[in-house]
Amino acid sequence: MSENCSHDCSTCSSNCGERTAPKIEKEKLHEGASVKKVIAVVSGKGGVGKSLVTSLLASKMQREGFSAAVLDADITGPSIPRVFGIKERAIGSNGLIYPAESSTGVQVMSLNLLLNNTADPVVWRGPVIAGAVKQFWTDVFWDDVDFMFVDMPPGTGDVPLTVFQSLPLDGIVVVTSPQELVGMIVEKAVRMANIMHVPVLGIVENMSYFECPDCGKRHAIFGESHVDELAGKYGIDTIAKMPIDASIPARCDAGEVEKIEGPWLDAMADKFIGMLK
Repeated sequence: MSENCSHDCSTCSSNCGERTAPKIEKEKLHEGASVKKVIAVVSGKGGVGKSLVTSLLASKMQREGFSAAVLDADITGPSIPRVFGIKERAIGSNGLIYPAESSTGVQVMSLNLLLNNTADPVVWRGPVIAGAVKQFWTDVFWDDVDFMFVDMPPGTGDVPLTVFQSLPLDGIVVVTSPQELVGMIVEKAVRMANIMHVPVLGIVENMSYFECPDCGKRHAIFGESHVDELAGKYGIDTIAKMPIDASIPARCDAGEVEKIEGPWLDAMADKFIGMLK
C-alpha cells in the first residue's frame, strides 16, 4: 500500500495487498416478502447431483417444521419443478409472481414454471439469464420463508457471480463426487466463495459409495473419497456422504423427491437450524 493511499480502491489501479472489492448493493425483496436465510447449492461442474441435494435439503427443512423454498437459478437447465412433481405454472399479477408449492408446502420458483412448454430451450445470453435470476428474488412473493435454497448452475460464470453479488447469501453448500478431477474443479467454487466472503457451510459428496444389500459392505464405485481431505484443507467442518441408490433417481423422475428420507443430511440440517438462533 502506498503512503499516499486514499483508501478508495475504486479510483486506484494499484494491485496492492490492501485492495478490497467494491461494495455492491444487495437486491431487495418485494415489499411484504420475507426470507430469513439464503443458502446457495453450488458445484464446479454439472452432473454431480446439485439439484438433488438442493431438493433434499429443502424437503428436509420442511419436514423439520420450517418454511422452505427453492429458487431455481439454473435457468437453462431447470429441473426443480420436475423432481417436486409440480405441474402447474407460477401465477403472476400486477408485476408480481407467486411461487408454486410442492405437496408438502415447499415454495418453488423456476423458469419452467413460466414456459408454455417445459421442453422449450432457453436460448438467452448470460446477462439476460442473470437478470432473470435477480427477478426471481425481487419480483416473487416469497411468503415467510425460513430457509431458501438456491440451485445454482455449475461453474463460476455469470449466474453464480450474480447470486454471490446480488443475493444476501448466508452461506453455500458445495456438491461433489469422489473423482479427483471433480474435487479439483470443486476447489474453484470454494475459492470463489472465499473471494466473495461467503462462508462454506458444508460439502456433500454424492455417489460416494454403494452399499451391498446382501452383505452391507460399502464399495467405492467411482473411486476412493477425497472429500475429507478437501474439507480439511479449507477448514470445512460439515460433511455429508450420499450413497449410490437406484431408488433415489427413480423417486426424482416420479416427482417424489419429498418421499426420499435418509440420515445423510441430518448434520447439515442441524447446522442450518443453529443459524436461526
